[in-house]
Amino acid sequence: MGTVVSLTVPAGPGACSADVDRLEAATAVVEDQFEALDARFSLFKPNSEASRVSRGELSLMEASPLMRDLYADAVRWRRRTDGAFTPERPDGLLDLSGLVKGYAIGEAGRSLVALGLTDWCLNAGGDVLVSGSPAPSSGERKPWLAGIVDPADRRTLLGAYPLGPGAPREVVSPQLALATSGSAERGDHIWTVGVRGPGAQGPAGARRPEFAQVSVAASDIVTADVLATAIVAGGRSTLDAVASRWDVDVLAVAHDGALVATPGFRAPSAA
Repeated sequence: MGTVVSLTVPAGPGACSADVDRLEAATAVVEDQFEALDARFSLFKPNSEASRVSRGELSLMEASPLMRDLYADAVRWRRRTDGAFTPERPDGLLDLSGLVKGYAIGEAGRSLVALGLTDWCLNAGGDVLVSGSPAPSSGERKPWLAGIVDPADRRTLLGAYPLGPGAPREVVSPQLALATSGSAERGDHIWTVGVRGPGAQGPAGARRPEFAQVSVAASDIVTADVLATAIVAGGRSTLDAVASRWDVDVLAVAHDGALVATPGFRAPSAA
């Protein structure tokens, strides 16, 4: 997936060697999971299963159960987002990268819980999943704060969104994940062909996305990641549909710097 993965845990005053060993084991598990998924799904690796499928050497019917399951999930998301999210490129090439990173983060989170870790923040290329609190021993249910980088200036933040059970939004349901998609890091790589919304024509006939960057906070990382990608692809009409159908918060940044935000991102706690 070509991304940097970091794991943050609170350092308690009573930390011991057993805690260090458990953290080292958790780090190793996360690394192994991401490496295994990258080896299977990367289209930059010619011998990966995804590359073999894209070249026609392996059909989906012959592919691994995980490949078929993620493709089925991607098709379901395509229906749920009215085609804004899709597992196929305009040239017909199967590309599950819009789903795989979120799946990898979610699986890593489940492994951390299975290892007995209750308070942690997992960050994979700016997509964040949290559990517990950054200060569990303080007696307060403090949330994790996930920063939103300004796409026009990567050295500054637009704001910070509280994640976890300690966040004020808990009265609805706690948001545990934040995903960001757009062109600030990798250029215009999300296709908008066939999707409604304004935008200038780009390379190979693709319309330029209406938003330069979209961040979505949700209760799970796959939903956050998929919907952030879908909104970049579909523009304002998809943002409005997502906000009406899902219990999520959205912050979208237009190319001229204008912001579109749902109430959760406009609250003082997200400033």
